[in-house]
Amino acid sequence: MGANREYKDTLFSKLFSEPSRLRELYNALADTDYGEDTSIELNTLEDVFVSGLKNDVSFVIDGKFVVLVEHQSTVNENMPLRFLLYIARIYEKITDGRAVYQENLLKIPTPELIVLYNGAKPFPTEKTLKLSDAFIASDKSLEKFGGLELTVRVVNINPNGNKELLKKSKTLNDYTAFVERVRHNRSVGIELRDAISEAIKWGVEEGILMGFLQLYGSEVQNMLFTEFNIDIAKEVWQEESRAEGRTEGRAEGRSEGRSEGRAEGIMEVARKMLRRRRPLDEIVEDTGLSHDEIELLRDSN
Repeated sequence: MGANREYKDTLFSKLFSEPSRLRELYNALADTDYGEDTSIELNTLEDVFVSGLKNDVSFVIDGKFVVLVEHQSTVNENMPLRFLLYIARIYEKITDGRAVYQENLLKIPTPELIVLYNGAKPFPTEKTLKLSDAFIASDKSLEKFGGLELTVRVVNINPNGNKELLKKSKTLNDYTAFVERVRHNRSVGIELRDAISEAIKWGVEEGILMGFLQLYGSEVQNMLFTEFNIDIAKEVWQEESRAEGRTEGRAEGRSEGRSEGRAEGIMEVARKMLRRRRPLDEIVEDTGLSHDEIELLRDSN
């Protein structure tokens, strides 16, 4: 499992892999006051080589709630479906599979599914995403048949996005301030690697994630460099696709140009992500390619 942690680690997942920080984060999100004696059991999915599933952070707190937290710089409307896959796998991990066949009701921790958003695009303080919004047919079956529903709480953690929440968690506030510092450095023309290095130095001097940055400075440099590069690649690909669509005059030409440009752009993004050893499920999410298509690219590299 150790190798798999290295395979996916981001700054966010690395930072919030410590029980004390998770306890602090949960207290801020849920408005609770769990103390240091409250149990935290990490169960983050790490088997990317087996099932392709890998989430950012998941844990059971006080034996009552199973909490999944994903960090995103872009809002993905498919998060409810992703969380459905995640939570099913996690329940499989934390329960006795044989117990589901017994007659007595099996009690399980209540799921709480959260996305923390810190992207550049404007976003409300909070928003709820529902799995039923993706259903092809009407969701009347939810009432008629007791069908499946799943909701995801999306929280804006940008400095001006949710000030009250950031006041409750110093670690989350520091994380947000640190990422914002990197973005500021980039906005004034500093090269990405230098922008990250300056932010690390600034953080240590200002007491922003100081102990963490002193301990993991070089890892933070590499993790953020990869994360920002992938975000930049996705933005360029999306903009190029939009530009191709705008410049095509005829409907058929527009469709073909968009498809060809998108396909080439997607393949290039996927190749870069493979070279940076990003997990399979993340590449699928970011590019829309199938697992088989990505495996073919891996074999050809």
